[in-house]
Amino acid sequence: MTRDEIAQMIDVSAVRADSADAEVAAAVQTACACGCFLVTVLPAQIQRAKQFLAHCVHPPKLGGNVGFPSGGQTTTIKAAEARELAALGVDEIDMVMDIAAHLSGRREDVLHDMAAVVEAAEGRPVKVILECCYLTDDQIRAACDLAIRAGAAFVKTSTGWAPGGATVEAVSLIKAHVGEAIRIKASGGIRDLETLLALYRCGASRFGISHRSAGKIFRFPRFCC
Repeated sequence: MTRDEIAQMIDVSAVRADSADAEVAAAVQTACACGCFLVTVLPAQIQRAKQFLAHCVHPPKLGGNVGFPSGGQTTTIKAAEARELAALGVDEIDMVMDIAAHLSGRREDVLHDMAAVVEAAEGRPVKVILECCYLTDDQIRAACDLAIRAGAAFVKTSTGWAPGGATVEAVSLIKAHVGEAIRIKASGGIRDLETLLALYRCGASRFGISHRSAGKIFRFPRFCC
């Protein structure tokens, strides 16, 4: 793959609790300089990110997050959050599914939660975050099925806040189950090109990466599979 092809699979993220204005500015700067696909920030930083993006010649798309980081908000709140993000002008939305409901076996509640956000997104791609480190293989497969039924564009491995992030095992499991029915975003702990390419080969086509790791990747001496 070329450098540009890799960049167009990367969502540069500034979604930690301590992602203050300087961190958001750095994420936007990295995404612009490297030609990344999207920069994603927490909801309260959307307006700030838009101000920074206005200075980019070729700005990336803008993403927002719903139900971060636990997924434990009510469906009403998640849908309202998605509608507000849409009104603020985001291009894509990453939502955390109701992990506790899924662990409890309440799959119809999980489906309703996902579908409400997809509807509120008004056609914007929604990525459903599974937080795979908390789930068994069967629970991961079931969550993928629910995301597909809800109309999501992607399933995503993790928020980056939990104890575990993206793994080859999880991405391989998801890809073997979903095939081409839904795309896969790997996120959490991707800090170098070697890891990104390993996850790509397993089936991931988008990657959530911090601006520091993205900068490191684009200083790598070669860009090929």
